[in-house]
Amino acid sequence: MYKNAWIGLCKKKKLPCSDAEKYSLADTLGEPIKIQAWNIHGLPKDAFSVDNAVTIQNSNRWPLMIDPQNQANRWIKNSYGPQNLKVVKLTDNDFMRQLDNCIQLGLPLLIENVGEDLDPSLEPILLKQVFKQGGVEMIRLGDKVIEYSKDFKLFITTKLRNPHYLPEISTKVTLLNFMITSEGLQDQLLGIVVAKERPELEEERQALIITQAENQRLLKEAEDKILFTLSSSEGNILEDEAAIQTLDSSKVISDDISKKQKVAEETAKKIEASRQDYKPIAEYSAILFFCLNDLPNIDPMYQYSLQWFINLYMNSINDSLKSKILARRLKNLQEHFTYNLYTNVCRSLFEKDKLLFSFILCTSIMLAQKEMDKAEYLFFLTGGIGLENKHKNPGQGWLSDKSWDELCRLSDLPKFVGLRESFESNIEVFKSIYDAKEPMTVELSSPWNEKLDQFQKMIVVRVIRPDKVVQMVIEFVKKNLGQKFVEPPPFDLAKSFADSHALAPIVFILSPGADPMAQLVKIAKDKGFFEKKFHYISLGQGQGPFASAMIQRAQSDGGWVCLQNCHLAVSWMQTLEKICEEFSSENTNSEFRLWLTSYPSPKFPVTILQNGVKLTNEPPTGLRMNMLQSYLNAPICEPAFFEKIDEGKDVVWERLLFGLCFFHALAQERRKFGPQGFNIPYGFNESDLLISVRQLQMFINEYAEVPYDAIRYMAGELTDDWDRRCLSTILSDFYNPQVAEIPKHKLSPSGVYYVPPKGTYDEYVEFIKNLPLTQHPEVFGMHENVDISKDLQATRLLFDSILLTMGSTTVEGGDTDKKLNDIANDILSKLPNNFNLEEAMKTYPTQYNESMNTVLVQEMERFNKLMTVIRTSLQNVIKAIKGLVVMNVELEALTNSLMIGKQPEMWIKQSYPSLKSLGSYYNDLLERIKFLRTWYDVGKPPVYWISGFYFTQAFLTGVKQNFARKYTIPIDLLTFEFQVLKVTKSEIGPNDGAYISGLFLDGARWNQETCLLDEQYSKILYDSIPIIWVKPVKTNELNTQGTYECPVYKTSERRGVLSTTGHSTNFVMPVYLPTNQQAQHWIKRGVALLCQLDD
Repeated sequence: MYKNAWIGLCKKKKLPCSDAEKYSLADTLGEPIKIQAWNIHGLPKDAFSVDNAVTIQNSNRWPLMIDPQNQANRWIKNSYGPQNLKVVKLTDNDFMRQLDNCIQLGLPLLIENVGEDLDPSLEPILLKQVFKQGGVEMIRLGDKVIEYSKDFKLFITTKLRNPHYLPEISTKVTLLNFMITSEGLQDQLLGIVVAKERPELEEERQALIITQAENQRLLKEAEDKILFTLSSSEGNILEDEAAIQTLDSSKVISDDISKKQKVAEETAKKIEASRQDYKPIAEYSAILFFCLNDLPNIDPMYQYSLQWFINLYMNSINDSLKSKILARRLKNLQEHFTYNLYTNVCRSLFEKDKLLFSFILCTSIMLAQKEMDKAEYLFFLTGGIGLENKHKNPGQGWLSDKSWDELCRLSDLPKFVGLRESFESNIEVFKSIYDAKEPMTVELSSPWNEKLDQFQKMIVVRVIRPDKVVQMVIEFVKKNLGQKFVEPPPFDLAKSFADSHALAPIVFILSPGADPMAQLVKIAKDKGFFEKKFHYISLGQGQGPFASAMIQRAQSDGGWVCLQNCHLAVSWMQTLEKICEEFSSENTNSEFRLWLTSYPSPKFPVTILQNGVKLTNEPPTGLRMNMLQSYLNAPICEPAFFEKIDEGKDVVWERLLFGLCFFHALAQERRKFGPQGFNIPYGFNESDLLISVRQLQMFINEYAEVPYDAIRYMAGELTDDWDRRCLSTILSDFYNPQVAEIPKHKLSPSGVYYVPPKGTYDEYVEFIKNLPLTQHPEVFGMHENVDISKDLQATRLLFDSILLTMGSTTVEGGDTDKKLNDIANDILSKLPNNFNLEEAMKTYPTQYNESMNTVLVQEMERFNKLMTVIRTSLQNVIKAIKGLVVMNVELEALTNSLMIGKQPEMWIKQSYPSLKSLGSYYNDLLERIKFLRTWYDVGKPPVYWISGFYFTQAFLTGVKQNFARKYTIPIDLLTFEFQVLKVTKSEIGPNDGAYISGLFLDGARWNQETCLLDEQYSKILYDSIPIIWVKPVKTNELNTQGTYECPVYKTSERRGVLSTTGHSTNFVMPVYLPTNQQAQHWIKRGVALLCQLDD
């Protein structure tokens, strides 16, 4: 882009320059012979890598190379190895001594694996602060002065994929990106497959490359000799016989080499033509590698090295079906490698990311092969970008405004022109898609059903039924990749162990509720290691030296070591990395294994993740599988424990044990419903169950009557008060006299789940195996609509994760700068001027009897700060597009967010909480500003839009304060009572308290006729509630009988940072809503009031 702009400017100024397509830095500054030597030493042949090498050769500053795939590292080692290259890390004990020696002796030095900070001792070297002392060049290194050799060379590499170096570092080095390019990778993969399939061809090619390089060197020498002879000859050259003989012999040599070179070039062309037959598999495999490249953006533990990928590629070449027909052979290899990659990557992915990976594989292949349009794919993920829609929604009542806006934006894409008009004229057809259980099976109206392919139809359905996206993605992957790509292989520790070796650690990536130690102990016993050769330690403060000694001992003895909870020993991880790097076949027993367990952590060493075998082990899904695991694990599976109960108490024990395990499974499964399940997704693990089971048995044995209050006690893991209330309510359903005493007591309203009759341990296990595989929301006490919420949540997670893997590529294609400029100008044109705070304070001065004046001015001040950030950042984006300011990391992140329609992180830091997309967020912001502006212009509103406040607590405190001062009551004696009115508008406010509007019920609806909480309508997830009168009363006068204490949250996420009050920062207040049902009914449904919806 910049090259084109530069050349365009030169032409405009009528300066001579090359065409943009023909210009090459390597042709201008590079030497062909040297470049060929670099390629032989491992430098990728693509133009990007060659330009980097040319830059290093011609730069005055030492290079710092971003090298996650070890391309630059390998090239430097191969090129400078013969010159006694020294390789060090900043963490090495002898780093300064090695640096000192290389500078004085003039040796090349490679500092590898640096982080985002460089050692301060390197500064004089990077700045080349050389001075002369006694005619000798010297440099100050630390506290001493040493001699500086002109032959000294310094190279620095980092394995970080996306490091953020401060400007002061960038100005001291030549910062180069050596991340592998598609072209460079294709060339490597082509060489590998040809070497395997046609070894004679690749051997001939490699020999030819060396021969051609030698010929070019000899030719250059001959040319130099001729030039030297001509320049050094004195007098008439025709009379200089020695010169003429030299010229003649050089000419003969030159002609001979030229002929050889011509023959070699012809041979090279024939070899290249034969190699091109295998190019399709190299191109295809390169696409697959770049599917892995950005997975660490989803989770820092998803790291895969190029070498790991190449080894897998070579295994597939060896293991895939052979065929004499080349096209069939390539097809076999393609299919085998794709599935081999899928299975190997899947075992290291969490369950939520396995389908995502399949979809990325599928779409990446289709995009590269032009079977899918990039703009349509981006629309599928984002729903397009737009701030306002001029067309009225004809599907009011069933089609959300968000879906209508997206459908209108979809109509702007070339293949969908006319879709909006078609929707308006055939609304019943589209309504049938909305109503259908499987909307993808419903035919679109003509001509769309014939005109659109499968993916394009998916986009239409995604707009109308976003909750069905995951199911559509599964069907799409099935059709285009195959059934097996939506059936990830089960967790298999034995197979993973078979794939491991002594030099590669095995890394368990932990998740809440799962502990791999039981399986690890089992395999250690099966392999005969458990008794004497299996050692484990849980890492924490001061445990590092013990772990080091343990590893060292097992390395020589051939034992196994398990280091648990590596994420708790972040400071020791560099030491662990160094230990693992020093593993070699010479110092390590072949039976040695290093097992590591860690929750995802960005501080976990990348090299260990890339070189090791990664595994994820998650708790089973579904009530049946959870229950089964509980009964098949110790101690319940042990007869000595299961039957260790006092005489006459066995029935109570077995029934309450079943209830406890059912409760544990229910608590784990409830998490999948997101915030409606629990505000915070706690990890209820096997340890929690183990302690509870032992306590239950102890209490039953020790007490004549079951002490239900004692056994219902819950540990302090639950940090949210509302979650504690919910879990306590659920627990009381399973720990009560009815469960213990009533035969076949129902555990769900329908009776599908019940406490089985007394039986043996095996009979309980058999009963559990016959439970339904999937469960209806009713067993959780939830409405069927919660499944739609769960599916919508899964859709959002899928889209957000895919966008993370796309990185900055999401804004490629088309006139990006123009789009950005248009979006920024559109937002700026609608952004009002900041509030005049001086005028506001004069009009609404601080008054003892009117706290709302202070609330208004403080709100204006907060919104001023937000508007300033938005205005300044967008103005900087426009300047950056014009080249007037530097496009730094923050601005780059901002442009990415704008292009995918998300709130920029820069704004979020200054903003009120919101989960809305960019367009909805901005329109909501304008409404909030308008609310305050109207308040300022007209005076106190009769009804306060509670959702419009930046800091809602200030408003609520103001309401209490006004009442307290009016009636001279201490404010700490007051609370709120609530009355839901029958109206949605009011021209006058109340005498005391305040009318509020703008709240939405989540998990229930408000019955306008009965003025009570009621069940939701099918597919209607939220219900707006009428005006609520918030009235301060004395706490001792508050009557909450016949009400449900309903928490109010700012966003549907519900969770926030835990505040000093014990509540989430997302929490606003409790509202008491009248109900004719038990409060427990709504607690289990997760009913809450929200200040705003997600869109």
